[in-house]
Amino acid sequence: MNYFQKLFDNMQLEDLQVVIKVAEFRSITAAATSLDMHTATASAAVKRVEQTLGAELFIRSTRHLRLSTAGERYLPQCEEALQMLKQAKQNMKEDKDAIEGELRIAISSDFGRNVAVPWLEEFMQLHSEVSLKVHLSDSMIDFYRDPVDIALRYGSPKDSNLYGFKICNVASLLCASPAYLAKHGTPVHPHDLASHDGLFYQLYDITHDVWSFTHQGKVMKIKMHGSRTSNDGDLVRRWCVAGHGLAIKASLDIAQDLLTGKVVTLMPEFQPSPRELWLICPSRQSITPAVRLLREMLKLKCAENHQELVDAGLLAQDFLRPD
Repeated sequence: MNYFQKLFDNMQLEDLQVVIKVAEFRSITAAATSLDMHTATASAAVKRVEQTLGAELFIRSTRHLRLSTAGERYLPQCEEALQMLKQAKQNMKEDKDAIEGELRIAISSDFGRNVAVPWLEEFMQLHSEVSLKVHLSDSMIDFYRDPVDIALRYGSPKDSNLYGFKICNVASLLCASPAYLAKHGTPVHPHDLASHDGLFYQLYDITHDVWSFTHQGKVMKIKMHGSRTSNDGDLVRRWCVAGHGLAIKASLDIAQDLLTGKVVTLMPEFQPSPRELWLICPSRQSITPAVRLLREMLKLKCAENHQELVDAGLLAQDFLRPD
């Protein structure tokens, strides 16, 4: 086995660095000072390398130190190897900082299909080295089972092992189409909802048919009735636009339907419980430069979306206040 091969056999990189410094200064003491370590520590590092190689690298005398024949052969290879390792680390850093690679993201069906996916398309146009895999589902993601790296979800992460970034607050709005209201009348108080058809979202066999409203600090819960239930938020929105009943929808999900007049908001003084939009990662390693840029883009896009609703008088101005 030659010296270059032995370089990677049972040898500490710190010891190699000491040997190179000793060769540079022709002094163990000067090398130790340069590396901010004790002379005895540096001397021990040199001995460990020599024992591994089975040869003395330096000829020592009381006042002088010079390279041996073995040292003259070994040190250039040692420096070359360390330079290779340094370059490898730099390459890894550059790869880590690059805006590239595959983004595997899970998004809820309505928000993903109608809002977030167009934003992701724009993100990919800005960063052509990024590829995309989108998992559309309203079910909660299991990062250990499902092939995704990040999730965009309403609600903060419940698992303390996950990492989350809050994107924004999201208003919940009671909505209906003009056609439905023309046929069934417009409710002005939660008590009026008993005579109306609710459009319900169901998750894990739990039907969300009890609607909560806050008015002047008091919470009012109403048990709704209706003939349509789905585990897909996008279908609930489509039913609402089609005039089949009332629905409580996130402001981001229903924004375009509101702005185009396909649906209207009801009972603005009675507010359904607001939500929060979060970008969730399973580990710090998942928080790549691409994920950070995506996070900032999502914040900007959501703020622009909400500003449109405020400008149109569909959302209160104070909703845009920062936390």
